[in-house]
Amino acid sequence: MVVELFGVADNERMLRAFEVRRAVFVREQRVPEEEEIDAHDRSDASACHALIAEAGSPVAAGRFFARPDGAAQIGRMAVLATHRGRGYGRALLDALVAEAQRRGYRRVVLHAQTHARGFYEGAGFDAHGPEFLDAGILHVEMERTVAPLD
Repeated sequence: MVVELFGVADNERMLRAFEVRRAVFVREQRVPEEEEIDAHDRSDASACHALIAEAGSPVAAGRFFARPDGAAQIGRMAVLATHRGRGYGRALLDALVAEAQRRGYRRVVLHAQTHARGFYEGAGFDAHGPEFLDAGILHVEMERTVAPLD
């Protein structure tokens, strides 16, 4: 399974990532599209997006961007319902964490939907703080420290 990493200037890959995100967030979870697509998808030069395709069709997408506190924030993790439970989410997450580490980030933060908390804990993330609503869905902030690369 190949994870493609790219920036917002790669229009073709961005459109393919949006296909996955629209299917999962907009259609499946009913998040308004105007909340789903944001500045990190349009003009944020620091954002790193990721995409996994199977037989040429996009099946998983995610991203991270720089937070003001110096951490990388992973978000918009989405795997098509037909492809869940096959390792795509973990491959995507691992690739995003590795790229953040390669770029010098020491902390990686994400806002996990509470039903996915165990998935992120299995990847070394720890939850902290209270649950909160984002787009009408319960989330919890989670964090992982990564070692510097030598």
